[in-house]
Amino acid sequence: MIFETLDTFGHEQVVFCHNKDAGLKAIIAIHNTVLGPALGGTRMWPYKTEQDALNDVLRLSRGMTYKNAVAGLNIGGGKAVIIGDPAADKSEALFRAFGQFVESLGGRYITAEDVGIDVNDMEYVYRETEYVTGVHQVHGGSGDPSPFTAYGTLQGLMATLNKKYGDEEVGKYSYAVQGLGHVGMEYVKLLKERGAKIFVTDINKGLVDKAVSEYGAEAVGLDEIYDVNCDVYSPCALGGTVNEQTLPRLKAKIICGAANNQLANNAIGDEVEKRGIVYAPDYAVNAGGVMNVALELDGYNRERAMRMMRTIYHNLARIYEISERDGIPTYQAADRLAEERISAIGKLKLPLGRAAPRFQGRIRGH
Repeated sequence: MIFETLDTFGHEQVVFCHNKDAGLKAIIAIHNTVLGPALGGTRMWPYKTEQDALNDVLRLSRGMTYKNAVAGLNIGGGKAVIIGDPAADKSEALFRAFGQFVESLGGRYITAEDVGIDVNDMEYVYRETEYVTGVHQVHGGSGDPSPFTAYGTLQGLMATLNKKYGDEEVGKYSYAVQGLGHVGMEYVKLLKERGAKIFVTDINKGLVDKAVSEYGAEAVGLDEIYDVNCDVYSPCALGGTVNEQTLPRLKAKIICGAANNQLANNAIGDEVEKRGIVYAPDYAVNAGGVMNVALELDGYNRERAMRMMRTIYHNLARIYEISERDGIPTYQAADRLAEERISAIGKLKLPLGRAAPRFQGRIRGH
């Protein structure tokens, strides 16, 4: 059945990586390399079954193709998952073995951090392959992408406020922020700097307390976040939080946040549109992190990264134009923008056989 699945999703290549001695079980999925080498992070997660891991990596890698295309990057989409508990199963050997598999692909796939992986893990991967982004600044990398993802989310928010209300005055509106991880907390900080009213929730009470004490946010319960009387619902935690149960409870007229896969399914996206809520497509909004690490290919520059984040505003504006032009929900308009770009560039060149990323300014250390 796997080739049928690949036909459905449109993947070019799926690599199963196994090293018994290192305890490595990983899957690398390369979805599309029309625009360039496939870039996407590596996730470490204790999947219940190997099928769950495969489903996740296929879904995530396809999402990266669309995210990178809409972001205007000259890179394709890929993703990797390592089956294991990030709290118990990490080792130098495991990550170096994974790095060898990444190296064996000759640049068709470039990795980075994702859930369960940090910059220290990438140090080990980097010892075995050049095809790593998100390495520490001491190596000429960009480090933690969270502040850039948050700043990009703010740009997407401003474009969406302009679409719904005709202005970009962030401080005039109220926000229900779900999730206070690295990105969520940074996003709350940016909202506070602009004078916004903020409601927050997170499974970690310490993070909620920090948002309340440092940024003047108002704490609400995990389930109560959907009932908050606010202008914008900002999911910044897990996906699928806009679903059959929660959508009828939302009072916000905008959904804009940093989480991936916010809509439980396409039918929910259609219903959001019917209710007059403006949905800012998640992968267009949260592209700041991948934009940031993609700059490492040419030689990282922070000022250039901040300038690139501001293009997210224009990408969202373009999505809203397509939505109106074609009479389709915004989630479909984002896909259409990505597909139009891949199709146009695809007529110029073939899928990538052998990548040659530049990775200028790197300092290797062993």
